[in-house]
Amino acid sequence: MAKRSKHNLKWIKETLELKENHLWKATPGYQVFVADRGAVRFDVPQGWILEPQQSSFRFTDGKPPDDNCCLEVSFNRLPPADYSQIPLPRLLRQVVDRDTRNVIKRSIIHEVNRVALRLVWTELLFMDSNEHRQAFSRIAVGLGAGIQCLLTFDYWVEDAERFLPVWDTALSTLQLGLYISDPTTGAARPD
Repeated sequence: MAKRSKHNLKWIKETLELKENHLWKATPGYQVFVADRGAVRFDVPQGWILEPQQSSFRFTDGKPPDDNCCLEVSFNRLPPADYSQIPLPRLLRQVVDRDTRNVIKRSIIHEVNRVALRLVWTELLFMDSNEHRQAFSRIAVGLGAGIQCLLTFDYWVEDAERFLPVWDTALSTLQLGLYISDPTTGAARPD
């Protein structure tokens, strides 16, 4: 396998010491995840494993193959424009229609509208071809502050009760385009 040079790395992880009166607040039992200085921010369970991918960030509850779920996020910066009329439910249907897994059932599309964020999500029940077990996949498309994000969350049917709060927390804490001017304090500014 070829090694990457330091010039073509896309993600850089940096650990900073927080100042005493910092503004970072996470849901109890969770930690704050921030990508690209605040382009995307949401809470993930403490202790989950972060695996940066080429164009996304993946969180698992254990080291693969001993994981039982996968929460993944990707995002795009959009050029300045009025995106208020973008039909998010239709975009989500297009994403779901391209799903190549053995889908058994689809839920309705749920819509969430906040001051600075529009979000749609749905759930698929599918048969995992590797494990020959039923699993759920939740898929969300969010749009706000010039950022478009895609969140996916896959988990086994029998683990639904345990993992549904993770999805609910990720969506309820999701923020787009709230840029962090000082990561040691959590002070934010709109873009």
